[in-house]
Amino acid sequence: MAHIGFRVNSSSAEEPARSTSSRVSGKSVRLIPAETVATVVKAISSDQRRWVDFMMKFELGLEEPDPKRAGRSALTIAGSYIAGGLIPLAPYFVLRSIHSALIVSVVVTLLALGVFGYVKGRFTVKKPLRSAWQTVVVGGLAASAAFLLAKLFS
Repeated sequence: MAHIGFRVNSSSAEEPARSTSSRVSGKSVRLIPAETVATVVKAISSDQRRWVDFMMKFELGLEEPDPKRAGRSALTIAGSYIAGGLIPLAPYFVLRSIHSALIVSVVVTLLALGVFGYVKGRFTVKKPLRSAWQTVVVGGLAASAAFLLAKLFS
């Protein structure tokens, strides 16, 4: 992994061996002898750049992005924003009553947030119902705040 900009906080910078040791030994503490872990930790923490790369990958889960994917990533993000923005707007395109469109928009948006949170939970935390609930609550609060601020300033 090539070195990318990463600022090491002072407590981690002062004790790379302890921080790295917890990553190396983690779940495999019974499988790897302590002296082997100590050797690996010493090797990793002796070189600042190698230690930062190790921590970026195993502590933060960050990998160096592939520059060839930048265009595809930009299009994916743009498409996601457009699709996500159309979900709450769609009822306004098909319903004549603004009040009815608002109610349908809220319901459809909360359902979409629930589905997104569930799918996200299946792939990340393995607790899809909890993830769905959290996504609905946080998204609902954010949408409510935006709605109230728009009402306040209009």
